[in-house]
Amino acid sequence: MYIVAIGWLYVTLLVAANEPSVVAGIISFFFYGLLPCGLLLWISGSKVRRQRRRYRELLANQRPDEGDRTDTQPDQ
Repeated sequence: MYIVAIGWLYVTLLVAANEPSVVAGIISFFFYGLLPCGLLLWISGSKVRRQRRRYRELLANQRPDEGDRTDTQPDQ
């Protein structure tokens, strides 16, 4: 997925370099390159973010249970 994003940004950078003014080049690179590419990577990474959040919640739920493992009864 990242190779597609890198290729897309390269092409839009070349298109932006051929614009008649610097402002038009920056605007075209932003709207044709960074914005769609960022949106694509954000949407494609949602599954990974969801899995990480579940894993963190699982760890947070396990930690209080493990706590202090000392005996509450004195030795006899």
